[in-house]
Order: sequence, then C-alpha cells, then structure tokens
Amino acid sequence: MKVAVCGCGRMGGPMAAALHRSGVDVVGFDVAEKPWPFMATLSALDDRETIFTVVRDQDETDALLFDVQRVASLPAMRTLVICSTLSPKYVRQLRERVPSHITLIDAPMSGAAIAAEEARLSFMLGGEVKAIAAIQPLLDIMGSHFHHMGPFGAGMAAKVLNNLVAASSTAATRTALAWADAHGMDREKLLALMHNSSGQTWFGSGFESIEFARDGFADENTIGILAKDVAAAIDGAPTDADTTLAQELIRTIRNLKPLD
Repeated sequence: MKVAVCGCGRMGGPMAAALHRSGVDVVGFDVAEKPWPFMATLSALDDRETIFTVVRDQDETDALLFDVQRVASLPAMRTLVICSTLSPKYVRQLRERVPSHITLIDAPMSGAAIAAEEARLSFMLGGEVKAIAAIQPLLDIMGSHFHHMGPFGAGMAAKVLNNLVAASSTAATRTALAWADAHGMDREKLLALMHNSSGQTWFGSGFESIEFARDGFADENTIGILAKDVAAAIDGAPTDADTTLAQELIRTIRNLKPLD
C-alpha cells in the first residue's frame, strides 16, 4: 500500500514517522518545510493509493483537497482518510465533493502530540466496516485504541463531542490552577489531589506531559485549536440544542493566559 500523510505538523509528522519506522511505503507532504526524512513534493503524491489528511481546519482541508493542491483529484488515490478535527456537517458534505470511486473514512484522533509520538493515539472512526478493516494495519501502527462509531461522519461527530468535554476540563483545570496561586497553594499538590478525587480529568492528570498545558490562547496553537473544535461541535449541534455552555467555553478558552 502506497501511503501519504498530508499535514506533517505536531500530530501528522509523528503519525507518518511511525509508519515510516514500521517499513510502510509512506511520504509526507506539507506546505511548510518539515525536518522529517520522508517529506516529498506534491508530485510525489501521484502514485499514492491511501492518503491521510491531518491539516488544521476546514479552510486548509479545502485548500488541500480542492482549491490549491487538489489532492482529491490524484489519479491513484482510492482511499481518503480525514484525520483533522472538523465540523461533522462539513465532513459529511465531502461525499458530494470527492469523486465517487474514492472511499472516504473519517478518523480523527485523540491523545495530544505525546500520544502521536509514542504511537498510542485513540482513533474515532466513521465509514464502512470493510473499508476500515483495509486500513486497520496502518491504524495499528499509529494508535492503540480504535472506536468505530458508525458510517462516514460518525467518527467526526464523536470527536467534536469528545473535544467539547476535553475543552470543558481544560478550561476548568486551568481556571482552578490560576485561582490556586491566589490561595498560595502548591500547584503540584493540587494536581495530585485532583488526580485521586472527583476533580480527576485527562488534562489535569496528564498536565506535566501535555505539551500545551501551560500555553495561553493564540489562534494557531493547540489552545486555539480547542476553541476551533468547540466551534465545530456547535456547527454540528442539533437545531434546537442549547449551545450556551459551548459558547462560554470558547470565550473562556480565548481568555486563557500563559501559566508560569
């Protein structure tokens, strides 16, 4: 299987590196220069049969697939795997825009860069059973947990709901840590307490290993991506949904300052 990973940043780069280490015929593509030895130019994608996209957002996905690089028109591609976290509504509409002979799978992942580097990502999958089974050997190399949520688009719906909860715990934990300083409390002791009590969260328990844990908000960093992911959840919410909490989460995340 000839594979390409498009978008070799903090998640896509380590994913492609894991495939490369395992002997998979993989190339990486990114619009920015990256240090990985398997990086290639756009023309090297012409013979790729399976392509994973790990770009930042909907605009970059449109540019990659249709507007600039036009990867959706590559002659040899037969399977397109969408790993970016995007609006489920947008993802489902891709079926009308991507040529019908190309199998579509949505496979957003969770675990932060540390999980990508250690090849233990959690994948939320949407697509036909046979199609997912065909790429499972590749997923096994990059991850350790796999959840088939339903047809194409279901993986993305699950991911934005997961990230809605993750954003909630991130905002709450960061607020608690900032307030703890005002109480003269030892931050590490508070994190240890929360880990063993009702305040336990993925973000708090992994605080020391999560690369963005202390960052303040910026549009291009991971804290900014969290806000983007909550907005994607809102875009895919039921028409009568109460989005008050989600809207407030975006406001809180956008106001996060760097933590010393």
